[in-house]
Amino acid sequence: MKAILYVGHGTRLKKGVEEAVRFLDKTKSLVDVEIQETAFLELVEPNIVEGVTNCVNQGATHISVVPILLLTAQHANEDIPAEIKIAKERFPHVNFTIGRPLGIHPFLIETAYERIMEQQVPINADAEVILIGRGSSDNAVVRDMAIISEQLKATYGFREVKSCFLYGAGPSFEQTLVELKSKQMKQVFVVPYLLFSGLLSVGIEKKIRELDLDPSTVILCNHLGYNEKVRNVLLERVQEVI
Repeated sequence: MKAILYVGHGTRLKKGVEEAVRFLDKTKSLVDVEIQETAFLELVEPNIVEGVTNCVNQGATHISVVPILLLTAQHANEDIPAEIKIAKERFPHVNFTIGRPLGIHPFLIETAYERIMEQQVPINADAEVILIGRGSSDNAVVRDMAIISEQLKATYGFREVKSCFLYGAGPSFEQTLVELKSKQMKQVFVVPYLLFSGLLSVGIEKKIRELDLDPSTVILCNHLGYNEKVRNVLLERVQEVI
């Protein structure tokens, strides 16, 4: 019997967990697979092996693992496969297929633009955008964010779109903000390229306040969130893996 195990990141912020659960509950209702469970990489239960166990206890013999992650990095390449290896040892009769993260997708770029537009601020001809990624030691994340930035720039005609990261490889978020402070910027939209409400989002807002950046020129937008476009990308990934 087939099953799907959705794997979210996890966060200490209760609001972020609730957002993920609501999003996945709706998504599951659109997928024609009887057994569908949710697990998290860290900080929230059930973990991946527990999620697999929940599927097996319902009769699953083939589990499709769907990462709810924006980009391919250590979590997708190493952490999820390592947990599935443990699950295989525990349930040798079960077959596993691991799907792709959401990745680079026009719907996600549209969502980033929507986060800018919902600020209801007239966009200047020389406006710039900064996308803030979670970050990784994997340089593939830096490459992918550069592609996303270039596509956002080309599609919507911004003068410049740059990416920075909260940790890991690539330009750092803090250094990028310090540079903004020292430059005479006319208009910059800052978009956290993150899926859910979490401590990282809180930290971004706090850092911008600490640097006393002018909110009329440095405009902090909401994170991507779980909207219908994100759901449609996820449904594509589900269909690929099943």
